[in-house]
Amino acid sequence: MTVFLVIVVLALLAITGWQMSKIFQLSRSPDEDTSEIANDKDNNSQGLFMMIFVILFFILMAYCFWYYSRFYLPGASSEHGSEYDSLMFISLAVIMVVQVLTQALLFYFSYYYRGNKRKKALFYADNDKLEFIWTIIPVIVLAGLIIYGLFTWSSIMNINEDDDPLVIELYAKQFSWTARYAGEDNTLGKANVRFIEGINTVGVDVNDNYAEDDIIATELHLPVGRPVLFKMRSQDVLHSAFFPHFRAQMNVVPGMTTQFGFTPTITTEDMRSSEYMVDKVRTINEIRKENSQQLMANGEAPLDSYEFDYYLLCNKICGVAHYNMQMKIVVESPEDYNAWIAEQQTFGATMADQEPPSGQEEQLKEEKREAPKEVRETMEAMEQGEEI
Repeated sequence: MTVFLVIVVLALLAITGWQMSKIFQLSRSPDEDTSEIANDKDNNSQGLFMMIFVILFFILMAYCFWYYSRFYLPGASSEHGSEYDSLMFISLAVIMVVQVLTQALLFYFSYYYRGNKRKKALFYADNDKLEFIWTIIPVIVLAGLIIYGLFTWSSIMNINEDDDPLVIELYAKQFSWTARYAGEDNTLGKANVRFIEGINTVGVDVNDNYAEDDIIATELHLPVGRPVLFKMRSQDVLHSAFFPHFRAQMNVVPGMTTQFGFTPTITTEDMRSSEYMVDKVRTINEIRKENSQQLMANGEAPLDSYEFDYYLLCNKICGVAHYNMQMKIVVESPEDYNAWIAEQQTFGATMADQEPPSGQEEQLKEEKREAPKEVRETMEAMEQGEEI
């Protein structure tokens, strides 16, 4: 019924507009020029409208740059981030110069050379010099940007193994991240989704000796100043590992391993105490305080106070809970990192804790053989890690 009423209202509005246009035409004086051919008055008004439009457009553009600058990210927290930002700002500067120049000339010429019966247009069939200028200049500028971009890309993507980077695997699945540290040997054990069973949620090969000292964590800790090489796998669909503050992003593709590396340069505590972040956190908490008052008035719990943390995000729309696929990153001093990593349990120790003593294992097998069918099926499901 609601849809029908909306359609009726829209139809009535259309009829009203059509009738008003008829009334407007009938109200014109008999000597008014109703020709559809533009005259000098029409050309003058349209040229003036174009000048007003381009002026307002540039004012709005300048305002948007100023107003939305508060949403910019702070300076990069990785070594390669400055190169990334430089490439982006150079590209943006070139685009803005061309955009402002061409738009200004386009609308200015539309006004200056507006139609006039006393003027005769000068027409060029072709002009080799102009064609050469507006072809060669873009070619040179674009070639420079592409070459600069290729060198920047190579310097970012080529990981120097001689720097002894910390090797960490990022395992993605709907809708969470898991980190696997390579352990003391700094070599990751083999892994495959086919090995996923029970507590082995990332599919590590239990028969690979390199996997014994691997460490699995749900929070990512990184030592400041040390290169980190990330190996990335996906269990289900295409994800994208996005580190906004470190200017890093790489697709995580099912069935293959991708990689990306960077060196963190600013600890979490240093970023929290920076002038930019202090001001941003204060603004966010003021907004949260206002929203909390409304929530409490409605009988709901207030919002928690915000504190800055680095986060790993998924930058691919990977499903209904994509927005919540994130993992906290803690960048800390090497001493604090070593203390944290020493507290973590290795994969080998975790798996050993799950193995029952040999006598108990035989007893469980015997009980399983003698149990009724329904009980055996339940026990098998529990062994596979399935929900009962």
